[in-house]
Amino acid sequence: MEGKACDNMSNIFGAKPCKTNSYHSIIGCPSNINTSSYILPVLIAHRFTCNSSSTSKSTSTTQPQHHTSMTSSAAVHDLTNAISPYLDLHMMFPLLEYVDSLITTKAIPYSAQDVAKARLSLLRPTHMVDYAMDIYRELHGTDCEIPAEMELQKKEVLQKLEDHKADNGCKAFEDLCNNHERRAKLVKAQEWSIAALSTKKDLGITPQVIETYRQLSKFNFDCGDYQAAKLMLTNIISLHALPPTTKDNDNEDDIVEDDRRDHKSSDEKNKTGNPNVYFVTSTSINPDLLQVLWGKLSCEILLENWEEASTALTAVKLSIEQLVFTNQMSPLEALKQRTWLLHWSLFVFWNNSTKGLESMVELFFSEKYLQAITTNAPHLLRYLTAAVLLCKRRVAKSTSRDGKSSGGEARKLMKDLVRLMNNCEYSDPIVEFVDCLCVKFDFEGAQTKLAECENVLKTDFFLCNRTALFMEEARVFVFENYCRIHDKVDLSVLATKLAMDQEAAEHWIVDLIRNALLDAKIDSEQGCVVMGADHQSVYEQVIERTRDLNLRSAALAQNLKNFVSNGKKEKAKKIRASMEEE
Repeated sequence: MEGKACDNMSNIFGAKPCKTNSYHSIIGCPSNINTSSYILPVLIAHRFTCNSSSTSKSTSTTQPQHHTSMTSSAAVHDLTNAISPYLDLHMMFPLLEYVDSLITTKAIPYSAQDVAKARLSLLRPTHMVDYAMDIYRELHGTDCEIPAEMELQKKEVLQKLEDHKADNGCKAFEDLCNNHERRAKLVKAQEWSIAALSTKKDLGITPQVIETYRQLSKFNFDCGDYQAAKLMLTNIISLHALPPTTKDNDNEDDIVEDDRRDHKSSDEKNKTGNPNVYFVTSTSINPDLLQVLWGKLSCEILLENWEEASTALTAVKLSIEQLVFTNQMSPLEALKQRTWLLHWSLFVFWNNSTKGLESMVELFFSEKYLQAITTNAPHLLRYLTAAVLLCKRRVAKSTSRDGKSSGGEARKLMKDLVRLMNNCEYSDPIVEFVDCLCVKFDFEGAQTKLAECENVLKTDFFLCNRTALFMEEARVFVFENYCRIHDKVDLSVLATKLAMDQEAAEHWIVDLIRNALLDAKIDSEQGCVVMGADHQSVYEQVIERTRDLNLRSAALAQNLKNFVSNGKKEKAKKIRASMEEE
């Protein structure tokens, strides 16, 4: 047993963290580094701060003034410190690794020593002692003597791991989970639950065993073994789940029985759990299970399983709402949980290629999460603004009737975004770019802000991979807004606005028209672009005006009901009062 543990020490203690392809494309961060405990997201005790004043002085003497102003701007608009309180403890490591890469390229005026100290401070509560030793050597030199407390912590971690693995109950439950045939029989008999397994004395599985098993999964997680922690958490979640029964097509009696079952009452049908929460039943969702779901989400994020992380994100979101609905969570706590979820979702949405940004816009614009943004996290407006600009054309095209971009849905997105910008006390070049175009119609100011946007995008952990695409979409957005207030646009003027020569601008506009992204035509003789009429169809106008009709009607009906009810109560009070006087 001891030899096996020693062989796995690289995985246990996070030594020599490997760089996976997905994160490497963003930052080259070690995916082997532990994120937070899954008990609940915790506030970072050590917020990353930097001493930019000293570094900026040294930079100013060696770098051109333009480069110095760019790096200073990057430091001003860096959101690492604003995001860190809402991230799980070890999710900070990818961000700090990315800051390190920016320091190497002198894109941001931070001190590498400060970043290493912050990383070492974050590692202290974890069990990744080997990784902490590597950081310690970075700070004090490769030949320095490792502190005795680190060596002691390493021995204690290994001993605790041995103690957890030696637990007979955990072994029994792990063996039962791996015995797929017996597990399937228990699931089919609806005996795969903590209560049912506790009644089977031969198994030796009790609620205390499951709690010890949960602690072991947390310990593995703290050691950086996310895959093992994920599998263990999945087993725990399955104990609260009620999946649909599988049909055996080879047995005719089963088919007849299934047909009868299909015609049973709705109460029978409701026995199946929610498929969006791993088939967990609504009655099983409680604060303890929510903690496990948070852990599942953090494991998927750190393992970079973005599709599974999207599923886990939905499960956490629905579980929070269920706890609020059943009065197991206060509104204030729910607001706090939603704020955490918004920050964690950035990892998922900006890495999920299948409609990740569309899902992000939908979540961020929902009423309850808008409240979390305006109250706790106005800095998230940067990511929502970028997501809207990147996906608005796809949204417009997907909602059109004839395959051409009608723009109605895109315009609604921009209106909602501008309304949110007015309610948030936050600003950066990306937000100001939209403000210049949609509110002030200041095209010169927009061009200036767009140049600043590029530097902000390149130094942002979540947005850096979308810099080129954002700049292209922003250019289209400038063009759309400029053309919206003109019937004809001179090609030479337009080329100047787009920072292109006239021929390149003409080719670019032709591509837009060819791809059905622009309703316009080019008049070569006059050298101008003639814009088409951009009017909403009758169908779009009806849909726009009746979009919230059901909600408004329901609200009116409820208000009328309350008014009538209050009137009856007042009338009854007056009658009783008059009778008492008589």
